[in-house]
Amino acid sequence: MKEDFTIDNSGCHITKKAVNHNPRHMLPVVDWLSDIPATGSETDLVEVQFKNTRKGYYHNSEHLPLEKGMTVMVEANPGVDMGEVTLVGELVPLQMKKYHINLERYEIRNILRLATDNDIDRAEIAHAREQETMIQARKFAKDLGLEMKIGDVEYQADGSKAIFYYIADGRVDFRQLIKVYAEAFRIRIEMKQIGARQEAGRIGGTGPCGRELCCSTWMTQFSTVGTNAARIQNLSLNPQKLAGQCAKLKCCINYEVPIYEEASKKLPSRNIQLETQDATYYYFSADPLANAVTYSTDAHRPTNLETITPARAHEIIDMNRRGEKPINLGGKQSAVIMAETDYQNVVGQDELTRFDKKKNNKNNDGQRGNRHHDRRNNHQRRNNEKGSSARNQ
Repeated sequence: MKEDFTIDNSGCHITKKAVNHNPRHMLPVVDWLSDIPATGSETDLVEVQFKNTRKGYYHNSEHLPLEKGMTVMVEANPGVDMGEVTLVGELVPLQMKKYHINLERYEIRNILRLATDNDIDRAEIAHAREQETMIQARKFAKDLGLEMKIGDVEYQADGSKAIFYYIADGRVDFRQLIKVYAEAFRIRIEMKQIGARQEAGRIGGTGPCGRELCCSTWMTQFSTVGTNAARIQNLSLNPQKLAGQCAKLKCCINYEVPIYEEASKKLPSRNIQLETQDATYYYFSADPLANAVTYSTDAHRPTNLETITPARAHEIIDMNRRGEKPINLGGKQSAVIMAETDYQNVVGQDELTRFDKKKNNKNNDGQRGNRHHDRRNNHQRRNNEKGSSARNQ
């Protein structure tokens, strides 16, 4: 077995680790209990991650000294599989509770051993077949006329089984497809349907923020994202800006929604008008994080905009309920003024038709010259005709 030794800062503690062989790494779960001494409620449950976002939970029945990052061999159905340890200790039951995993119904298998060099080489041979298998699988599905797309293929470490991840809008009868796959690839077939977000997480990429996609680094569960989350944050409802690489609404739209909802509780109602001695003001817009509300004297267009704080708005509302009217809102004016550009067109370089004008003038001058030349030729021709007729007489 290939060995990797690390020295602990607490006193030359040497641990033996297997080679980390996961081809794609997601950001690991932060073990915030790693530096806390063990308690009596220890567990032998271990979280193991396989290709991309697939994870499983196993018993450390052999009592192996496991740490995060180790590559282990686990029981599979059938055969064995290889994965990376991502979480150990007391956080594993909490993680399972978060993912709503019922221990009574969930079949928890055992960790067999640390991965050896032979195990890693065998897994590499199996994983090398995934790309070619996916291309052939897509061709078989197309030949059968099935409305589905094979998004990814994951081989088990021993090469005896493969998981085909597919995307489809509705239910697909792939019984005939499984027979074709089993005959062509000579392995056990498992079909698993995924959504557009899961496919984007498995493919990976870079988001508009410049960072790697959240779904391919740390997200394992996807919550529903709606346009209401964009409205709460006053985002432009532009599908091109709100959609991610999966063609769905970006998951990051939900990140700041609780903050905006908490800040929006301080804002006055949109339907309440503010009465002053000068005019009546209507709700126009608000910035919850900036603690500002903007009002307009026109209910349908931005006119005489004034920005005040929510506290000032509530104060005026209370005054209006008592029958009082302040002199003005007492806010900052933010009226939009359309300024006209004042400049002189000295050389005519800003006119789009300047070349056409010159061309037309040149053509006109040429036409005048041609007409003048024709009149002179005609006059000379008539004189010649008169002279010839006089000589003939």
